[in-house]
Amino acid sequence: MTIITVNTPTGRLSLEQRRTLAETLTDAVLVPEVGQFAPPARVGFQVHFVERSSDMMAIGGRLLADIGPEADVMVIDVAVMDGDWRQEVRAAVIERILAALAEACGLAKPAATWWVNFRVIDEGSWGSSGGVLSVLSLLDTGVFTEEKVKAVRVALDA
Repeated sequence: MTIITVNTPTGRLSLEQRRTLAETLTDAVLVPEVGQFAPPARVGFQVHFVERSSDMMAIGGRLLADIGPEADVMVIDVAVMDGDWRQEVRAAVIERILAALAEACGLAKPAATWWVNFRVIDEGSWGSSGGVLSVLSLLDTGVFTEEKVKAVRVALDA
């Protein structure tokens, strides 16, 4: 289970950009998480787009409404189930997310004012379908590589 929330000023992303990002942001997390491109695993991912008016966001102590359109602010929050989230895996996810955003927005590189927060939800702290979920129950679904299954088990035993 993964939830990616993209917070932007109202109108920053077009419908077509959101369509593209729904897929590319999912895959930006999915591939490092399970160790391979596994389309069946996409069902466990949600992408939420949240827009705020320019008088409801600020940077550098100033409302975006007072700065103007040159203030290209985005905050992306990624919440994942506990697992193999070593520093290098988290870094890969963050870089993939920023690259996907830049590509969808037609930019050569991500803006310095686009920030990604990466949060790992502790084992036993995620619920759905009337109960508590565990990444351990997902390891035998066939979407995780053998290497990732071992890494997740080691990470959760630590």
